[in-house]
Amino acid sequence: MKRTPGRASLGNRLAMWRALRAAPATGFVSQPEPRSIGLYARGRQLVAGNFQFAGQLVVAPKALIWDVGFDDPGAPAEVHGFLWLDDLGALGDFAARTRAQEWTWGWIERFGAGQGPGWTPDLTGRRLIRWINHALLLLQGRDRAQSEAYYRSLSAQVVFLSRRWAYAAPGLPRFEALTGLIYAGLALTGMEARVAPAVAALAVECGREIDAMGGIPTRNPEELLEVFTLLTWAEQALSEAGHIPPSALVAALERIAPSLRALRHADGGLARFHGGGRGQEGRLDLALAATGVKPGSSVGLGLAMGFARLAEARTTVIVDAARPPGGAAGMWAHASTGAFELTSGRRPVIVNCGSGAPFGAEWRQAGRATASHATLAVEGYSSSRLKPGPLLAFGHDALVDRAQVTSLRQGQLPDGLHLYMAHSGWSATHGLTHARELLLTKDGRKLAGMDALIARTQAERARFERLMNEAQLQGAGFAVRFHLHPDVDAALDMGGSAVSLALKSGEIWVFRHDGIARLTLEPSVFLEKGRLKPRPTRQIVLSARATDLETRIGWTLAKAQDTPLAIRDLDRDEMPVPI
Repeated sequence: MKRTPGRASLGNRLAMWRALRAAPATGFVSQPEPRSIGLYARGRQLVAGNFQFAGQLVVAPKALIWDVGFDDPGAPAEVHGFLWLDDLGALGDFAARTRAQEWTWGWIERFGAGQGPGWTPDLTGRRLIRWINHALLLLQGRDRAQSEAYYRSLSAQVVFLSRRWAYAAPGLPRFEALTGLIYAGLALTGMEARVAPAVAALAVECGREIDAMGGIPTRNPEELLEVFTLLTWAEQALSEAGHIPPSALVAALERIAPSLRALRHADGGLARFHGGGRGQEGRLDLALAATGVKPGSSVGLGLAMGFARLAEARTTVIVDAARPPGGAAGMWAHASTGAFELTSGRRPVIVNCGSGAPFGAEWRQAGRATASHATLAVEGYSSSRLKPGPLLAFGHDALVDRAQVTSLRQGQLPDGLHLYMAHSGWSATHGLTHARELLLTKDGRKLAGMDALIARTQAERARFERLMNEAQLQGAGFAVRFHLHPDVDAALDMGGSAVSLALKSGEIWVFRHDGIARLTLEPSVFLEKGRLKPRPTRQIVLSARATDLETRIGWTLAKAQDTPLAIRDLDRDEMPVPI
């Protein structure tokens, strides 16, 4: 039977009311230690009454977090998941402890009996982990009655999760629910019987959701990091409690680790694709260290979760070289097939715009379009299209007519690392295949590229000829876009035939092209979680029209000759919390 949101919500409430009758735990098996890490500066903001959730800032000094009104429907989920406890814990002073305690016991009083939007399996798992991680912060100075209320609520949430985890959506939500259940079941007295079924379920999910190459269906690198982090916490908790982690869990960690290493840039951040950001600073290193999974001799050729990596010297290029995810996994997917990001040392240079989800529905849709990525886009069409008609669950659309990669070759040439790929994103609409070729030289100082629109098959030629007739031989307009990171200072050079890119490290890169297209430097945006609005930036655009069966454009991005091979780049000049 299909589970509707209303039926699931009612089931959650009933399960919670029953869980409240269960015998509560009386304490912890051993003293909990925090595993989740927050941001000190964000903790200071919370203490000052600056509440920033779902891209909205509400200033309400001395207010309980539950009294703050947010316009965005996604804000309550963020608040009820208690991730903000990590930030208050990072601050850790008297004011932070006071806020953490007031808000936690305020939640118990208002929502502990099953009310409010926080009673979903994934949010409950997320909340349990934070409550246990920061137990010392929360319980310090509390009286007996308050401590009993805390343990009673914790216990009820564990019992609730043991009955409702299967109702969490597959993927990250279910991993959150099961990890929270295991984590709390091992930590609290009298809850050990809940652990074994959860461990068995987690092992099944590891085999089902994590493929042989260490990827997940959504192809979101940041989400893969979140799953990896949760699994490391589960593995650590089991080991420390004297349990042997299931082989499926250990094998999943061993598969994911090399994929995450392949998906990170030279600056340590993850490639920003399919709704994911760069990942919280230091989380990947911490998770990799916790698992003890050693890096191989080299990432090598091949794809990691559908992404190709070209890395030489201090330069990394990560390319989306696979079809976008479909179905339920594609609710956040972007039409980014063929797009790439380039980072030089500690400085991102070419980026995708990123996820617009924190800034509302319009920005969310705009961020998913092909034109918001560093690749070629035919005017008015993304390489994969959003599903028409009513919005799906939570207002997210799946992609249809998804671009299929029709050709893919990787290799090591005498000059450097080479990638050739082609996809069918405009075959059905325009009779054109997009081919992209990239060569990163061995010294990492030059990326040479070629983009082509080609009518390859007989069917494509016929379709393109019809398009030419309908457009009165004007063909199809297209643009190759190279979105720049906001910290890159760009200027037209050489009479408008090149673009100079100055990085804060002192490096100078120069973009040139073969003169077939028109070169312009245009406004763009950088969409980043944690900020109140998109950051303005710029993009290099090569515009042309496809009027032949094959149209090719060549370009290069190279370090200026006087740029040193190595630059001591120690200062990131970034705020701890972007606002």
